[in-house]
Amino acid sequence: MKGTIATKISPSKIFLIAIIIIIGVYIAFSGWYTVDAGEKAIQLRNGAICRSVDAGLYFKMPFIDTVKYISTRTQNQTFNELSTYSKDQQPAKIKASVTFKVPSGEVESVYLNFKDIKGLSSNTIERQVPNQIENVFGHYSAIEAVQKRAQLTKDVNDAIKQSLENYPIIVESVQIEDIDFSRAYEQSVEDRMKAEVEVQTQKQNLEKEKITAEIAVTKAQAIADSTLAQAKAEAEAVILKGEAEAKAITAKTQALQANSALVELTKAEKWDGKLPETVLPNSTLPFIDTKK
Repeated sequence: MKGTIATKISPSKIFLIAIIIIIGVYIAFSGWYTVDAGEKAIQLRNGAICRSVDAGLYFKMPFIDTVKYISTRTQNQTFNELSTYSKDQQPAKIKASVTFKVPSGEVESVYLNFKDIKGLSSNTIERQVPNQIENVFGHYSAIEAVQKRAQLTKDVNDAIKQSLENYPIIVESVQIEDIDFSRAYEQSVEDRMKAEVEVQTQKQNLEKEKITAEIAVTKAQAIADSTLAQAKAEAEAVILKGEAEAKAITAKTQALQANSALVELTKAEKWDGKLPETVLPNSTLPFIDTKK
């Protein structure tokens, strides 16, 4: 019996069965694939797109279907030393970075037209960014590019986004990270800034001296006004005093004129009772009326 069974299952059949089992296991496991979050997969059947899928677990026909992955995550590409010229013909090297991503609904278009993100970038970002930066930068003078950096960046953003609006790509932002002018121009700017600082310093010193002079004039005017006021007050006091004395003399004169006896009384009050020791010839002695 045992010999009969061994005769029925030959080694070649056993090998064939093993091969079939191995192929079955391979098909069972290799037919499945996963798509990570932040990417999409394009399933190809004999080279043609049969579907595109989001993150998850999927099955494909082994040996017939293939899968291509395209990221929908945000990408960043940096451009170093982009050579350009300003409006006033100053050479400059610009460092810029572009943040972009592929819209989820555009992965099939990306594959059909560019195959992958690298092909998309080389045919869109790498072509348009240098051109648009050169065009926009050419509308700014060197000093404007430095002083109006924010406006320059905005204009570059707008220009690049507009140039790529018909492509399956979203440009999130463009950053002008550095603007490097020639050493000769930077030296001229430095010298000009020093000159401007010196001018401003001189203006400040002049303004300070002007203020000091104005303070001195104000003080002198205050002193002069004070002296004048004091002189006027003293003059007015003298005038008032003179007027008062004049009025007193007038009043006294009028009183003496009205009463002549008052004059004699005044003389008597002031007489010390002695007669003059010396009398001139032919002169008379003063008459003293002692009547009451």
